[in-house]
Amino acid sequence: MRKILYILFLLPLLALSQEQLSGVILEESSSQSPLPGANVFWLGTKVGNVTNFNGEFSLPYKVEYTKLVVSFVGYKTDTLTINNAKPIKHSLKPTSELEEINITSRNKATSNSYLSAQNIITVSSDELLKAACCNLAESFETNPSIDVNFADAVTGTKQIKMLGLTSPYILIATENIPSIRGASQAFGLSFIPGTWVESIQITKGAGSVVNGYESIAGQINAELVKPSTDDKLFVNLYGGSNTRLELNTHFNTKVSDKWDTGIYLHGNSHNKKHDVNDDGFLDMPTYNQVNIMNRWQYTNPEKGIVSFINLKYLNDEKQSGEIDFNPQTDKLTTNKWGSEIDTERYEVSAKLGYVNPVLPWQSVGVQAAYSGHQQDSYFGLNVYDIEHNSLYANVIYNTIISDSRHKIKTGVSYTYDHYNELVNTADFKRTENSVGAFVEYNYFNLDKLNVTAGLRVDNHNLLGTFITPRLHMRYTTWEKGVFRASVGRGKRSANIFAENQKIFSTSRAINIIDTTGKIYGLDPEIAWNYGVSFLQGFRLFGRKAEVTADFYRTDFKNQVVVDYENAQEVNFYNLKGDSYANSLQVELHYEPFSHFNTRLAYKNYDVKTQYNTGELEKALTPKHRFFANASYETEIKEGRTGYWKFDATYNWLGSQRFSSTENNPSEYQLPERSPTVSTVNAQVTKVFSPKFEVYLGGENILNTRQNNPIVSADNPFGSSFDTTFVYGPIFGANYFAGLRLKIK
Repeated sequence: MRKILYILFLLPLLALSQEQLSGVILEESSSQSPLPGANVFWLGTKVGNVTNFNGEFSLPYKVEYTKLVVSFVGYKTDTLTINNAKPIKHSLKPTSELEEINITSRNKATSNSYLSAQNIITVSSDELLKAACCNLAESFETNPSIDVNFADAVTGTKQIKMLGLTSPYILIATENIPSIRGASQAFGLSFIPGTWVESIQITKGAGSVVNGYESIAGQINAELVKPSTDDKLFVNLYGGSNTRLELNTHFNTKVSDKWDTGIYLHGNSHNKKHDVNDDGFLDMPTYNQVNIMNRWQYTNPEKGIVSFINLKYLNDEKQSGEIDFNPQTDKLTTNKWGSEIDTERYEVSAKLGYVNPVLPWQSVGVQAAYSGHQQDSYFGLNVYDIEHNSLYANVIYNTIISDSRHKIKTGVSYTYDHYNELVNTADFKRTENSVGAFVEYNYFNLDKLNVTAGLRVDNHNLLGTFITPRLHMRYTTWEKGVFRASVGRGKRSANIFAENQKIFSTSRAINIIDTTGKIYGLDPEIAWNYGVSFLQGFRLFGRKAEVTADFYRTDFKNQVVVDYENAQEVNFYNLKGDSYANSLQVELHYEPFSHFNTRLAYKNYDVKTQYNTGELEKALTPKHRFFANASYETEIKEGRTGYWKFDATYNWLGSQRFSSTENNPSEYQLPERSPTVSTVNAQVTKVFSPKFEVYLGGENILNTRQNNPIVSADNPFGSSFDTTFVYGPIFGANYFAGLRLKIK
């Protein structure tokens, strides 16, 4: 940095001793707006500059310099022939060959980026509306890249997988601040209402070093709605045939010319007991949740400042177990098997972004978040309480090197986590803190190449000092043909109880075999992720189409193995041997006619781990999956504002391996593999006006059910009781209706 400042100081002096070429770069449009930050350089040399806020530039001129290259992200690169040092004025045309898809209410709700070095899938709010009652855990039902299933047969917890790995291996963030981690790993996705989310970015493979060192399979980032652009009043009322009720309400107001604020209220309730399969257990828990967020936005474009402050509070209560369970008389007794999970959580987060008005390629971002999480719970005779206090801070500086083709991010981060866990009668307490520094270089030639190389160094009080390298590359092979490759390392401390709470809904003995490590006696998990992908846009019968194929492999150098292969035990130990996950996905997007979009996808998993009993396929992970989605919107007729939206999604899952039950009595033994599973979801929405719409739909309308999801349901306090063998839906079909009211 000192060297760059020195060079900048000398530039005026150098200008006096050599001839200069000056000029202005504009956008080719009716307004002829200046383009600040455009690259201007002599072809075949390293001599170049960047336009200032008014689109102006100046750079050395020599007679041998004859070709001047002018480029800017999102615009066609031009090469000008220069014969003298007379000032020039040139306009750049917006490019149409490698544009990212702009998502609007009548465009594709899910899009792949043609420009980024990372393999990023953007999910808009329109996609989220296809799951009308959704929280973040339910937001991926219509996305083939994410698998969604129930973690167990009693708590109603939905878990997600990406690249064949469960959510702890995915860095899940809210506005690029890691949020679903630690104590919130099991249930945290249900703590973010879908109506609060503006868009979701899914990044496959190793993510950016800017966000930390924990990401292994990928990153999911949820961008929240902004008080300045959200509706002044938004109401979403939902009711389901399973008696689930949900209400989302947003109130936004402009406090001053620079301040906007919003109050976001979410509540959901389910208090009717269902036992469709007659096994004596609730098919879904009864629950009540209240979730409140106050969001503040400060915008000062003259000074280049944008800031957000979020205040959140959540109270979530769940009850599950046998139909006749009464907590007042049966809690922690053998009268009836039951469970209660009570969670209280509060969060404070802030973001500050500053963009230099004079040098717009320079910016500083500050992120900070604090959360307190308290969960009190029991499962039959098992008690599990956890308190988690967390602090996160990140400072990011962005600038360029010589011109805007060469960008760099650098910064420092700090994390603090204090855990206090009670597992039956055993106390587990620990404090983790880390300080890290990172640098990420990006070379972006819009025509062909985009490379991002990142490196971070962290010092952790329990994990030591370690380096995290990551590399992403995008190359344009031909028009609308994009090849990507990535490689990266991840490291994390496994929260074995918080991440695997389903173990408490069993009669299994819990054993930690390795006891020499610093976290529960275990060593941290380390993995490398490698991936390649290809995206091709084309026209089929005159209509838009895209095909995507990607392959990713995750190799664990160390892993905390969760071993269910003994039906009476669950064993935790560090990997001794190989553990890997291969994921292959092929996807086709096609628009056969106007306003009708289809998506087809096939996914193949090969996930194996070395257990103490040998190398085995990962349990409850289907090797094959097929996905299909179709959506259609009617055209808006002249003089009318109303239209219809139709959406349907089909999922087929291949058979899944069950962990061994051979130690159980014969009546409680399961086959080696599950049956295949097919589900269909559908929804119809009538948009009467921009202010009002109603929707009607069904989930699992084929009424697919796993008939006996609980092993030994007739003897819940026996040694074979287990609720974790879930491979498909439990409740069956659910139909719903709702309305949305929007006032701008």
